[in-house]
Parts: sequence; structure tokens; C-alpha cells
Amino acid sequence: MSRSTTTKGLVIAVIAAASFGASGAFIKPLLEAGWSPAAAVTVRVLVGGAVLAPFALFSLRGKWSALWRGRWRVLGMAGIGVAGTQLAYFAAIQRIPVGTAILLEYIAPLLLVAVAWVLTRHTPKAVVLVGSVIALVGLVLVVSPGGGNGLDPLGLFFGILAMIGCAVYYVVAARPSDGLPSVALAAAGLLLGGVMLSVVGVLGIVPFTGYYGELPLFGASVPWWVPMLIVGVIATALAYASSIAATEMLGSRLASFAGLLEVVAGTFYAWILLGEQLAIWQLAGGALILVGIAFVRSEKKELSLVE
Repeated sequence: MSRSTTTKGLVIAVIAAASFGASGAFIKPLLEAGWSPAAAVTVRVLVGGAVLAPFALFSLRGKWSALWRGRWRVLGMAGIGVAGTQLAYFAAIQRIPVGTAILLEYIAPLLLVAVAWVLTRHTPKAVVLVGSVIALVGLVLVVSPGGGNGLDPLGLFFGILAMIGCAVYYVVAARPSDGLPSVALAAAGLLLGGVMLSVVGVLGIVPFTGYYGELPLFGASVPWWVPMLIVGVIATALAYASSIAATEMLGSRLASFAGLLEVVAGTFYAWILLGEQLAIWQLAGGALILVGIAFVRSEKKELSLVE
């Protein structure tokens, strides 16, 4: 991996994290108005997939064979990277504090380091191990997870499933494209994942409710579709397309560590747009995540799970 490719990939990864992080500030008014998390995310991914569909069709230019060759990658992205991870996270936050669930899900980079260590039998270099610890400490400081009073075992189990799903997302995204453009993978994964989530909602496996009137947004009253459209276009379409493109350039491990910046971005948006408190230790945590990413980035070769 050349230095220029890595730099470009990191820039795109930062754009992805900043885009993903915006979802919380715009989804929160919808949830407070009566949307269930599953319904909100289902509409979000369907909107994102629909927005990306024309770009995906243009990128393919009739080369449907690339989509067929990448069918397992698309199914993995839809079933695990989009639908499975979201459902596991929803199930977790119903039983354990949100901060704890986020912490569990975003331990995915450490899981990738550990799995690569076991499968390749090559011990990660000290810079990767040190970077992993530093990034984990930073993540704990940013999300400030809840204490042990609400740590329901089943909730922890679902949180771990979300972590595995997040790790699988990066592995799938990092696989060789074989001619399948990243925007086509993102569009197909979002649309198919949205259909899967819709089926789950129709079957009543998870609560599926919505509100279709006016709602407050940053001091104004707007139709429900305004924040949903913002989330669908920016925090879903742009976020997934850029994240997949960055992961193809960086590999699953470095991209997953860069993905931790989504938590930092979400906290920053909540402070700026929602007026939520931003503590000094959260700023310190964000700085530590950056330091951790720098350590991981300094290793010349990744212990790959997909090569």
C-alpha cells in the first residue's frame, strides 16, 4: 500500500466518519416523535440505497457480470453489514445502556487484530498493539458507558453480535472489488439490507412504528421527511459509499480504527446541534483515538483477513 493511497484512503475515511456521525443529531428528533429505531433505520437505508442507485447504474454501465461476481459480497454487506448489525445493536440497547452498546460494537477493530493474529499466526507489531490499547481507552472516554447495574447478559450478547457484525462489515468492504465499484456495492447492500429489515418489521420481530407529521428540529418545525432525507443522503448514502471506498484502499484493520472517529463526530454534532454537554474527558478520548490510529497506520503491512 503506497503512502499516497493510504493518505487518500484516510481522508475518505474521515469523510465517512463525519457523515456517519451526523445521523444521531438528525435521527434523535424522529425517535422522540415516535419512530422506532428499526423503522427509522429501515427508511434511512432504503433512502440511502435509492440515492446511490443512479450512481451505481452509471458506474456499472451495463456490466452486470461484476454485480453477479460480487453477489456474495453484496449479500454479506446487506445481511450482516447493514441489517444484522443494526438489529443486534437495537436488541442490545433495549437491555443495556447505549454507551455500553456503542463501546461493545466499536471494539470491532480490536477483534480484527485478534482474529488476524490467530489466523495468520503472526504477532502484530508493538505499534499496532499499543495503538489498539490507546484507541480503546479513547473510545471508553468518548462514549462514557453505563455502569454494571444494567448489564443484562442477553443485552451483552447482542452487543457482542453487533461488534462481530461491524467487524464483518469491514472485512467484506475490504475484499478485492473484482470490478464491482464501491458505489454499486453500497447501493445494492443498502437496498437489499433495507428489504431485509422491512421483512423483519412486517413480521413484528422488532417494534416498527413511525410518525408522519411536523417535528421540532434545531428550534424550527419541519416535516418528518426533512431530517430523514438528510440522514438518508449524508449519513447513509455518502457515508456508506465513502466508507467502502476507504476500506478498499486501507484494508479492514486500519479502516476500522479510522471508523472510531464516527463516535467522536457524533459526540461533536450532539454538542453543536443539540446542545448536549461535551466533557473534557471526551475531548481527551477523541485525541487518544487519533493517536491510536496514527500508531496503527505506522505499521507497514497489515495482517490481512482477505488476501
